[in-house]
Amino acid sequence: MQSEKIINHIVNWLKDYAQNSGMKGFVVGVSGGIDSAIVSMLAAKTGLKVLLLEMPIRQKEDQVNRAQDHIEDLKSKFSNVESFRVDLTPTFDTFQKTVDVKDQDFPAEQLALANSRSRLRMLTLYYYGQIHGLLVTGTGNKVEDFGVGFFTKYGDGGVDISPIADLYKTQIYELARHLDIIESIQKAIPTDGLWDGERTDEQQIGATYPELEWAMEQDQSLTPDHFEGRQREVFEKYQKMHRATLHKVNPIPICDIPEEYKS
Repeated sequence: MQSEKIINHIVNWLKDYAQNSGMKGFVVGVSGGIDSAIVSMLAAKTGLKVLLLEMPIRQKEDQVNRAQDHIEDLKSKFSNVESFRVDLTPTFDTFQKTVDVKDQDFPAEQLALANSRSRLRMLTLYYYGQIHGLLVTGTGNKVEDFGVGFFTKYGDGGVDISPIADLYKTQIYELARHLDIIESIQKAIPTDGLWDGERTDEQQIGATYPELEWAMEQDQSLTPDHFEGRQREVFEKYQKMHRATLHKVNPIPICDIPEEYKS
């Protein structure tokens, strides 16, 4: 992979898009994960204004520390980078108390609350983006956004631009090494950070990112019966998740009304 060419291409794309849209720069939510670290670094390289938002919601200490360390590292390297911490825990606590239901009656409640954390962050990003004239910049990668739909609809999927969505997770790690992202982030186990208990991406999905990338590259007209063992298991899991999350990727369905009905 030609990392330097990819980096320059994304940086130029970001800069051109912002200037053509009349925006001053970018706002990025920094989680302490590899994707947001890469996106914020690439945005900083444009020379335009970059606002990094740390938005903890009952966040684990190691996630908070990685996010803060990355923010300080970026600010020490780029004069165009600013940061702001918005502790959303009290707001989320109030929301949860307001909408609370019995888990036994509504088994999907915990997932709905996890997605609500992501949507609360999206609202916050757009608030700060609007008052500063900045583009809300997405941090989703190719497998998450177009493979298994591992993102929250109108949460981390609600963005203005998505600079790394054509890159696999393994390619993002390669860029991280090239960009000298802090070591703690490069070594951190991927997690969405949306649960009170620790749930890694692999635990939630049931497959590693390299496995998912393999499945995404296969001929999708094949069936799991074309594979054996672990490959069969991963391919079946990938196809099931892909089909179930197409509503996140596809445009919102519109009911077309016959013209004669409207006249």
